Amino acid sequence: MIRFAIVDDNIFLQKAIIEKLALFPDTTCRFTAKNGAELIAKLEKDRHVDLILMDIEMPVMNGIQATEAVKNRFPQIKIIMLTVFDNDENIFKSIKAGADGYLLKEVNPEDLYQGICDTMQGGATMTPSIALKTLKLFRNPIAFEDTQVSREEVSLTPREIEVLEQLSKGLKYQVIAENLFLSLGTIRKHVENIYTKLQVHNKLEAIQKAKDNFLL
Repeated sequence: MIRFAIVDDNIFLQKAIIEKLALFPDTTCRFTAKNGAELIAKLEKDRHVDLILMDIEMPVMNGIQATEAVKNRFPQIKIIMLTVFDNDENIFKSIKAGADGYLLKEVNPEDLYQGICDTMQGGATMTPSIALKTLKLFRNPIAFEDTQVSREEVSLTPREIEVLEQLSKGLKYQVIAENLFLSLGTIRKHVENIYTKLQVHNKLEAIQKAKDNFLL
C-alpha cells in the first residue's frame, strides 16, 4: 500500500487528485494540507507517509520551501511536485530542494499512478515537457537568484485579474462564470482579452506571465 499526502491550497484540486487515485486500490491518502507549514505540523504527528504530492504556489510556506524542510526532517519521504507551472525557475528550485519528480496537474490518473509507482521504486517521474526543460537546464545552468528578469509593461482590468486568478486555481470556465456571476460567453471573452494583452497562447503561459509582471 502506497500512503500519500496532498499539499495544495485549493480544496477542489485536492479532491480531484484523491478521485484520480481512488481508481487504484493500492494507494491511500493519509491526509491533506493547505500549505507547507500545515504539512510539517501534520508530519510531526503522523510520519507514516510514503509520498507527498506537492503544489508550488501556496501561502505561508510554498511547495519549494516545504520540500526542502521535509527532505531535511524526513528524507525517506518521496516528493512529487504537482503543479500547473512548468517554468524553468520552478523546476530548477524544486530539484535543488530535493523533489523526486515533477508532474503537471492536468496529468491523467494512469500517468499519475505510474509516476507514483516509478518514484517509489527510485525513479524520477516527469511530464515529458518538464523532462526536456530539465535536460536544457543541466546543459545550460542558469543562476536564477542572480538573474534580473526584465518586466514588460502589461496591464489587465480588475475583472480580468479575477478571471485569471480563478484560472490559476484550475477551475473550468463554467465554474468561474458561476463564481463571478457572469455568463460563460463573458468569461470566454475575458480570457480572449487576457491572451491578447499578455501575448500568450494558453492558460499556463498567461498565469506565468501575469505572475512575472506581479499581476497575480
